Amino acid sequence: MAFWNKILGGSDPERVDYYDEGLALLTSGKFHEALTSFRLALKEAPGDPVVLQQIAICYTRIGMTDEAAKTYRHVLQKDPSAAGAHYGLAFILLRSGNQNEAAEHLEAFLARPPSGEQAEQHRTHARSTLAEIRRSRHDQSPHESHPDELF
Repeated sequence: MAFWNKILGGSDPERVDYYDEGLALLTSGKFHEALTSFRLALKEAPGDPVVLQQIAICYTRIGMTDEAAKTYRHVLQKDPSAAGAHYGLAFILLRSGNQNEAAEHLEAFLARPPSGEQAEQHRTHARSTLAEIRRSRHDQSPHESHPDELF
């Protein structure tokens, strides 16, 4: 409904756009306040994956990584191609030591990455992190022993 109101110009002009308010608060580092605004935006657009991803970002920034991971997983259940959810979840998993699942999500992100200049830093970060995971896997894999090493 909020979408149509924006397009058609309907709605009360004094009405607060909670999503935009949340973005402004998030940008200014007011993560708890941004979370409140995004929750209000979610009431106006229940299940909106874009709003849910912003909520997950807020959770991450305030240290509620378990909630962030649950929220990203919820987004991915609704939209398995949600690049932002793959990206955010990958780095949460990486911090918790789950390199294999993190790599899967980075690969999914890079398979359908967002476009644009602002997204370039995320694509670059995802590529370098995935390469680092792969190097780490290679370094940890058991090396074949040569016949001379057995004696």
